[in-house]
Amino acid sequence: MLRELLPGLREELAPDFVVVNGENAAGGIGITPKEADELLKLGVDAITLGNHTFRHREIWPYLADERRIVRPYNYLPTQPGRGTTIVEAGGTTLGVVNLSGIVHLQAGSPPLVAVDAALREVAHCDQILVDMHAEVTSEKVALGWYLDGKVTAVVGTHTHVPTADFRVLPGGTAYITDVGMTGARGGVIGMKKEQSIAVMRTHMPMRYEPSEVDPWLMGVFVESAGPRKAAAIRQILRSAAAPSA
Repeated sequence: MLRELLPGLREELAPDFVVVNGENAAGGIGITPKEADELLKLGVDAITLGNHTFRHREIWPYLADERRIVRPYNYLPTQPGRGTTIVEAGGTTLGVVNLSGIVHLQAGSPPLVAVDAALREVAHCDQILVDMHAEVTSEKVALGWYLDGKVTAVVGTHTHVPTADFRVLPGGTAYITDVGMTGARGGVIGMKKEQSIAVMRTHMPMRYEPSEVDPWLMGVFVESAGPRKAAAIRQILRSAAAPSA
């Protein structure tokens, strides 16, 4: 989907930065250096991750060597990788912070506590984007309010379903509870619907496979109104079959 649609989106929107959550890029779960390299070769500036970060062992040393890919900052310090990165384009710096929720997910510390230290690492950046990878909406909404006026944008990931609450908060931070997924809408959160239905009906395990029915690219486009302030946020929801404009 990115290979097919990103060039047209670049022409249409002229973004300064492209940030992708790649946590399910490897066949629907986790990421390997192969997928990460492919995303970066497409011109993606930074990759964020989530609860499947360490699924594939070959990514562990890659996380230490490649600064443009980050895992949740509030994981344990002993776990591979880093939770923030800084990228630059046209003289503008973007700090990217990745966080994980703790409700129904594993993380070393609460995101609303760990974020203060994370922001210190990117405090000098012109713009700051926070990817909050969380299961429940309350953790994402709370983080958005806590960071309002401190960062350019707080975007939620993980649930694969785009939410309709995108807006610029009163302090100037763009917010959305979940950007959705880039994957097949004809499945169950991206996986083959028949397999998901069978597991839910039989309570027996089954190997999940990614669906290829009705693929969509989902995300948001954030416009800046100055240092660490957003002017607007809008959803980008594009079908592979639809024209880019």
